[in-house]
Amino acid sequence: MSQPTPTPRSPIRNDKPSSPLGDVALGLIPLVAVSLATCWMLALPTSHTLLSVVPYAALGALLLAKLPPGHPGRGLGPANRLTLARAALVLPLAVLPLRAPSLVPGGITQTGYWWIVALSALALALDGLDGPLARRTGTESRFGARFDMELDAFLLLALSALVWRSAKVGSWVLLIGGLRYFFVLAGRLWPTLQGALPPSRRRNVICAVQGVVLVSCLAPVIPPTLATTFAASALLLLVYSFVVDTWSLARDATRSTT
Repeated sequence: MSQPTPTPRSPIRNDKPSSPLGDVALGLIPLVAVSLATCWMLALPTSHTLLSVVPYAALGALLLAKLPPGHPGRGLGPANRLTLARAALVLPLAVLPLRAPSLVPGGITQTGYWWIVALSALALALDGLDGPLARRTGTESRFGARFDMELDAFLLLALSALVWRSAKVGSWVLLIGGLRYFFVLAGRLWPTLQGALPPSRRRNVICAVQGVVLVSCLAPVIPPTLATTFAASALLLLVYSFVVDTWSLARDATRSTT
């Protein structure tokens, strides 16, 4: 009599679904690693790491508070985890202007500046991956798009401050990173500016140009005169883009009232 063939057992899976809090906690690992590497490359005290952890904790708390119920994907979702990893690159850079004297030419080595350029360029390059990842995994959301957009805006503000503190360009370069925040503030005073803007290739391209120009200005091989020319040209493009968007919103508001 033949023995019945045993039914194969399903493999035991020990992995548990990730949680948003767990994703935020794991994000501390690359943040601390990048912060410590930055301390070493720029000859900064290890307290620089703490300066990066504090805003990261605030960012994590904000993400957990704003994460909508029923958000697609496990935890924060794959695309938002990638955006959070980009934050681990951005925050150690963003706190560098607090150490302004060390950023003046001669305060740090060319190797240190190339490290800043490399981190900034990597953060910009990864910006093109989280959107496609969200679409491929079916985890697109307004929350994720807003998270990505806010981090992009913050990176531009940080890069603007780094270029200013490098003493290559005047304080007006802060407008590159600050115009978007001025636009949001103006929307509080003039609600027309709070209207929805359609997707725009012009807006995406000009935003990408700002990041590339600011990173280029930080490169040791770019002299102050050339950095000023690059930054001024980028700022003019950005002002043009904001003028176009403002005109579009004002026109739409006028049409809706007639």
